[in-house]
Amino acid sequence: MPGRSSPQRGVRALLKHPVVSPYVRLSAAVLVLNAVIAVAVWPDLTQPGAADLALANLAAAIFLRQRHVVNIAFRLATRMPRSWPYALRWAAGKVSHYGGLHVGTATAGVAWYLVSVGFLVRSGEPMVLPIVIAAGLVVLTALAVRPVRERWHDLFERAHRWGGWALLVLVVADTVRTSDGATWQPWVVGLVVLSAAWPWLRLRRVPVEVTRHSRHAASVRFPHPPTFPPGSAVTLSLAPLREWHSFAAIGTGEGGYGRVLISRAGDWTGRFIDDPPSHVWLKSGPIAGMGGAAALFPRVLFVATGSGIGPLMSVMTRRDLPFRLLWITRDPVATYGEELLAEVRQLAPDFVVWNTGEQGKPDVLALTEQHCAESGAEAVICVSNKRLTWQVVTGMEQRGVASYGAIWDS
Repeated sequence: MPGRSSPQRGVRALLKHPVVSPYVRLSAAVLVLNAVIAVAVWPDLTQPGAADLALANLAAAIFLRQRHVVNIAFRLATRMPRSWPYALRWAAGKVSHYGGLHVGTATAGVAWYLVSVGFLVRSGEPMVLPIVIAAGLVVLTALAVRPVRERWHDLFERAHRWGGWALLVLVVADTVRTSDGATWQPWVVGLVVLSAAWPWLRLRRVPVEVTRHSRHAASVRFPHPPTFPPGSAVTLSLAPLREWHSFAAIGTGEGGYGRVLISRAGDWTGRFIDDPPSHVWLKSGPIAGMGGAAALFPRVLFVATGSGIGPLMSVMTRRDLPFRLLWITRDPVATYGEELLAEVRQLAPDFVVWNTGEQGKPDVLALTEQHCAESGAEAVICVSNKRLTWQVVTGMEQRGVASYGAIWDS
């Protein structure tokens, strides 16, 4: 197991804590860079200069969430040769923390925009539109703070969708008002509008076949899907103007179909399982997920609890990836059906299943460490709830093993 005997384990334990995760460090790096720029330009800063810095940061924040940009970043990061140093591959696998750059640039952009509005207030110029934009940015930023976002997620999602579009319209109007068309700002605003609109321009309603495995879980099959690369996710909706939900794709099966596995985790998923639809809406194409980090290592341990098996089934279809699967779930046959269990067995003939209905709840971290050592895995990929994911990822990384899991940043 890489790094288990390192004498610097105490330092590693501190650096691998979620409070200083790559996500947080990327956010902090962007904010520090903007602070350095502020110190350098402050004596000569003008309102147009502050507005330009605001536009540059906010445009970067939007581009960093664009699906094509994300997929390109994942493709580049996960193509690093397995012969490269372990630390580099470990870091490259953290590409899923790109959201930290989004948070940093968005926060800096709002701050610079408030500074530019402050210049306008001091100069006495007409400023109704900039003040409305500034107020909207502050509200969206407040709703995006993690405790607020998690407590009122539907409000956050709808405010970001509709409020974001409204602010974009106002920014376009303000750019037209203040620009003579010969500068770079209108071009950047135009690209931002195109980037935000692109997923909606590819919106489509597609037929699905839903197989209800139990009251807890159902599979959704797409008879004519787009290509679902290993480790990717798709975004589904029954009412595209209200809410969207992301699910890991299980790739394209032998029948030429792709699937997602949906488990009961709230009102929307509960309604979906109880009253399966005949069609769903798909927005744009699939987006790369953290499971792609598996390509960086010669042997990987997959850890799934419950329906977390779905996201991992996609990655396990890669024939060039030696792995061991540890699946912790309650009564797998009763919950997911013999057909799905047989498929898991085919993908991972020597997989280990811990049936919590018979064996009780295990110490997941200890079990992960045991199977990681036994299998000789260089990395762990965990798909579970937030508490267990962070426990496994943090615990294994503090033991010197590259580990990956969802980061719940949306």
